[in-house]
Amino acid sequence: MRQRILTPKPLSEAEERINLSLRPISFSEYIGQQATVAKLKIAIQAAKERQEPLEHILFYGPPGLGKTTLAHVIATEMGARLVGTSGPAIERTGDILGIMTNLKQGEILFVDEVHRLPKVVEEFLYPAMEDFQVDLVVDKGPFAKSIKMPLKGFTLVGATTRAGLLSLALRNRFGMFHHIGFYPDEDIVTIVKRSAHILDCRLDEAALWEVAKRSRGTPRIANRLLRRVRDYAQVKGERMVPAPLAKEALELEGVDESGMDGLDRRFLETIINSYHGGPVGIEAIGATLNEEVDTLVDMVEPFLLKEGLLARTRNGRQATAKAYDYLGVKFKEDQPKLFTNDA
Repeated sequence: MRQRILTPKPLSEAEERINLSLRPISFSEYIGQQATVAKLKIAIQAAKERQEPLEHILFYGPPGLGKTTLAHVIATEMGARLVGTSGPAIERTGDILGIMTNLKQGEILFVDEVHRLPKVVEEFLYPAMEDFQVDLVVDKGPFAKSIKMPLKGFTLVGATTRAGLLSLALRNRFGMFHHIGFYPDEDIVTIVKRSAHILDCRLDEAALWEVAKRSRGTPRIANRLLRRVRDYAQVKGERMVPAPLAKEALELEGVDESGMDGLDRRFLETIINSYHGGPVGIEAIGATLNEEVDTLVDMVEPFLLKEGLLARTRNGRQATAKAYDYLGVKFKEDQPKLFTNDA
C-alpha cells in the first residue's frame, strides 16, 4: 500500500517518535475537544477525591485525532503510570493476564484498536473490568477447577476507529464513552503554532492557516505537513516562513487548498466518470482504483463525507453536487439532487 502524506495513520516508527515529542502531557497543554476535556476533568477530579480508580473509558473516532494522546493526558492528571498495548498484539489470554497482574492500584491500561481483540481475550476481560478479578482454570479433566485471581483496581482506556465492531458486552463495560471528532481550523492553527515553537520553526499567521486548512481537521496530519514546510523553508534559506512559501511546499507534496490529494480526486473522479455519479458500491470503487477497500473506508471517505463531497446512501456511494463543483464537472440536471448520509 502506498504511503500518503495525508493519511491520518503513522507512516513509520520514526514519525511516531517525533509525534511523541509534540504530544501534550496535561489538560493545560491540550488543544480542542472542549466538551470531552470538560467531562474528563470532572471525572478525574471526582475519582481523585474519592481515591478510587477512574471509570473505564472508550474513545472512538477517526485515526490521528488524539485518542492515544488523551490516554497519556489522563494518566498524567491521575498521577498514574500508563501501560500501552494494542488489540492485534494480544493473541492469548496469557498475554493480557501478564499485563494486568503487573498493574498497580489506579494505573492505566491503554488498549489501542480495542475492537481487534480476539473474542477469547475480550471475554477474559469482562470480570477484570467489572470486579477486578479474573477466572483461571487449573488442572485438566476431572481435576480441573476454577479459581479467582484478584487484581488491583485499574482503569482500562480503549481506543477504536471502528466502534461498530465492538461487541455490545464489551461496550457496556465501559463507564464513559467519548467521540473524538475532527478539529476546526482555529484549533489546528493553535496546534501548529505550538508544534512550530517546539520544532524551532517560525511561520507567520497566514502560513499557519495555509497548513491548517490543508490538514483535514487532523492534528497528526497538521504536524506532518508542518515538518514538510519546515524542511522546504530550511532548504530555501528562509527563517520566517511566509504564506507563499508554505503554499509552495504543500503544493509540491500534492496537497491542494482543500486538503485533497491525488487519491481523493481519483476517488471522486471514478464515481463521477466511471459510474455516472453513483450510487456505486465501495468494492467496485476499490477494484477500479486498484486500492484496498479498508484504505478507502478508513483514510479517504471520512474526510470526503465531512466536507460534503460524498454521500453514503443505501445503494452505495454517491458524489454530491459539491464534488462536481470541486472537480469542475458540470452537474447533470437529471442527477438526483437529494443526497443523504444514511448508510
